[in-house]
Amino acid sequence: MSLSERIQNKTCKVGIIGLGYVGLPLAAELAKAGFPVTGFDVDERKVSELNAGRSYIPDVPTTELAEVVRNGRFRATTDMSALAEMDAIDIAVPTPLRKTKDPDMSYIVQAVEAVKKHLRKGQMVCLESTTYPGTTDELVKPMLEETGLRAGVDFYLVFSPERVDPANPVYLTKDIPKVVGGIDKTSTDLACALYGQVVTRTVPVSSTVVAEMAKLLENTFRSVNIGMVNELALMCHRMGIDVWEVIDAAKTKPFGFMPFYPGPGLGGHCIPIDPFYLSWKAKQSGFEARFIELAGQVNSSMPEWVVSRVADALNTVRKAVNGSRVHIYGVAYKKNVGDMRESPALDVIERLLRRGATVTYSDPHVPSFRLDGHGEQYAISETKALAASPDCVVVTTDHDAFDYDALVGKALLILDTRNALRKYQGAHIHRL
Repeated sequence: MSLSERIQNKTCKVGIIGLGYVGLPLAAELAKAGFPVTGFDVDERKVSELNAGRSYIPDVPTTELAEVVRNGRFRATTDMSALAEMDAIDIAVPTPLRKTKDPDMSYIVQAVEAVKKHLRKGQMVCLESTTYPGTTDELVKPMLEETGLRAGVDFYLVFSPERVDPANPVYLTKDIPKVVGGIDKTSTDLACALYGQVVTRTVPVSSTVVAEMAKLLENTFRSVNIGMVNELALMCHRMGIDVWEVIDAAKTKPFGFMPFYPGPGLGGHCIPIDPFYLSWKAKQSGFEARFIELAGQVNSSMPEWVVSRVADALNTVRKAVNGSRVHIYGVAYKKNVGDMRESPALDVIERLLRRGATVTYSDPHVPSFRLDGHGEQYAISETKALAASPDCVVVTTDHDAFDYDALVGKALLILDTRNALRKYQGAHIHRL
């Protein structure tokens, strides 16, 4: 039976390498659609949790996961040799940056090495990890062809970028159109057939490099626009203008404008990182991506700006940062999630500690975290934090669970970096 037929009758065995915010939701959707799915991960703890039917990803309810585990549609394993049994293999592993801002491809290389050991004729391999244009053709394809099998002849190869937005209640994995670019038309068609079983729409493109570039365009677009509005916030502060009111006014225009909002910096698995993948690749071609890199510089400077605003706020009550007690509201990178990847709150905390402040935090989604050089940090309740009357409270993540009425009612010095306190007024409230 051909791969196309197995996809249509849902006997196609699908393997997902990487069971994080991207891989697990995709695995769950495929399993719910009726495909036999095996999740692969090197973390034995994650594998044990999943095989017990317990989800650690908010976008995958434990009830749904437990159902597909119970009916045998999903299992997790650390045994990469099981890749040989798969008909389609999806790679969804992290792609971080090195300290030098160049791509760290080690996770992709490790995943492809595992696939290569067990690659057989007729399999389809799809890379979902966000990466620089050319990765599939220049890195993945040659590695897999070291087996003697030829891409497009003996196996199929595709790039289809993830578009996950954690905790977005409107756009889940199944609701987001899937861009698909194969090394040939057959690869693209097969991947569209598979993904088409679980997403509302597939968007085939002419090549893997177009699909790779499309993903980077999406996130670079956000990075550049956020960088612009962050710079506007700095400008408005200098000019004594409320940047939040400016944005609210501008977004009433029904065409030609899309609102972006300033904040303490960029966080998450994509937007702070992906533009650097693009600028790095551009440099390989002798092109300097000045606009992209400037936005990156503005965005990365925001945590320091927040700390300087804390210093200004404390100065209004004749206090210095050194020796002050500063309490942070929220350390996740976005509201209503526990994801801390690249969270700007961590940079804010580190800078405050370096300046001599005593820092505590509250976050209903993050009970503890480890800050390099400062050890384990533990959350305290809002009630306990407010009872201690800190010298300054900084709202860095605007979780809905926070009791902002109680915070404002304490009349403590507050720096709001997210406009979470937009409906409140008072001389003790400072806005970014």
